[in-house]
Amino acid sequence: MAEHARGLAPVRLAIDGVDDGLVLLLATRKRLARLAGRIKARAGAQGRDGAREQRVRRRAEALASALGLAPETASGVLALAIGDACRVQGLEPDLDQGASAGNDRMIASTMHTTSPSAPTLAHALLRRLPPPRRIAPLLRVLSPPAQKRLLERAMAKVLAGPMADGTLDFMAGRRLGIEVDDLGLRWVVELQDQRLLVVDADAEATVRGSATDLLLLAGRLEDADTLFFQRRLVLTGDVELGLTARNLLERLPWETVPLGLRIALNRGARFARAARSAHQAGT
Repeated sequence: MAEHARGLAPVRLAIDGVDDGLVLLLATRKRLARLAGRIKARAGAQGRDGAREQRVRRRAEALASALGLAPETASGVLALAIGDACRVQGLEPDLDQGASAGNDRMIASTMHTTSPSAPTLAHALLRRLPPPRRIAPLLRVLSPPAQKRLLERAMAKVLAGPMADGTLDFMAGRRLGIEVDDLGLRWVVELQDQRLLVVDADAEATVRGSATDLLLLAGRLEDADTLFFQRRLVLTGDVELGLTARNLLERLPWETVPLGLRIALNRGARFARAARSAHQAGT
């Protein structure tokens, strides 16, 4: 039986986690669509925007192609989400979320409207999202071996250039730790035979910070000096090793990172920053 195939259970658990994330994102999109509907109603804007519909579809299909996903799959999922959004706005199926003509941003327009109540509503929606520490238990469905494989594959893609030209040779036999405090995640990586591997050993140097701050660093929205100066990132252990690794990552040409990963890091970092700001404003 397929249910008893070796290694299938953790993969299915990971898929379940991704499915949960999709549902969360769709629910958030619906709330934002409801907010957009209120803004449009106050402005007296009605009906659909065919030009915007075409722009959004082209963007979704282009992004899907860049990520190796069939464009029609992305378009199909988007069509379902849009249909749901139109129902909450009382419209025929429509991609109009309140953006003005010529504006290709999908969500930002709802965040920067001139309506005085819109920012409060947007922050209220973001505050309803669980902070990283609340999501941490969900990550346990992804087994440590699965986490290890995902991290090793990501490092192989991002650092393929430095690995090939020998820039990473200083890491040979050295162990660098990465700790994500609010998610309860910890890895130790070591360069072995020109491959960065996750190992079960003590780290010589460790970089520790929150999921949001590490994501801001990875997405190039914050620089390492600022994060370390503000103590949002902490380096312990062999400082020389940690600083050498940090300087290497700062010098890594952004254009060498795969396009799909660059998009995911940048947008994920922006969203995480906005959600944290909304939570802090509500405390």
